[in-house]
Amino acid sequence: MSGINLEKNERFELDKGLSLIDVNLGWKPNYSGTHDFDLDASAFMLGNNGKLVTDDFFVYYNNQGSPDGAVKSSGDDLTGDDGETLTVDLPKVDPRVQEILFTATIYEWQKRQQNFGQVSDAFISIVDKTTNKEIVRYDLNEDFSTETAVICGKLYRSGRIWHFEAIGDGNQNGLEGLVRTYQ
Repeated sequence: MSGINLEKNERFELDKGLSLIDVNLGWKPNYSGTHDFDLDASAFMLGNNGKLVTDDFFVYYNNQGSPDGAVKSSGDDLTGDDGETLTVDLPKVDPRVQEILFTATIYEWQKRQQNFGQVSDAFISIVDKTTNKEIVRYDLNEDFSTETAVICGKLYRSGRIWHFEAIGDGNQNGLEGLVRTYQ
C-alpha cells in the first residue's frame, strides 16, 4: 500500500507515535555514457540558524551516522541505479536540530559530465520502519537538466511534532555547493 503522494512544497504531519523511519531516495539513470552514474543521498541536520549544528551532523558516504545516533546512512550504492536509504530515529534527534534536509547529488559530476536531466523516476519516501509501510512520497517530476544536486525534502519540528515537506529544489554546484550553503 502506497502512502500519501505530495506535490512540490506540500507538507505532511507525521504521526506523534512514529519513532523509527526510513527516508528512501530513489532514481533510475537514463544515461549511457562512458562513466557509471553514482548518485549519493545525504542528510543535513540544521539548527535554528539554517546551518549544520556541527560538521558531524552532515551524514553522507564518508560520515554514515550522526553523533546523536539519530540518522544513519545505508552506505553508498555505487551502481547508482536504485537509491539509498537514511534511517532516522526521531526521539534520538539532538534537540538543537530543527530540520533535516535530504539531498541527492551526483558523484564527480564535473569529471563525468552528468546532471539530473539524465535521471528519471526520482523520488523521496518516508517509510514506517516498524510496519514497513510507506507513509508519504514525493515524485520529483521537475526538469533538472542542469542541476547536479537536488534537495528532495525535509523533516522539520514544530514543537514536539515532526513534519515532512516536499521540496524538489535543484542546485548546479553539486555536493560541494550544498556543503558551502549549510556549513
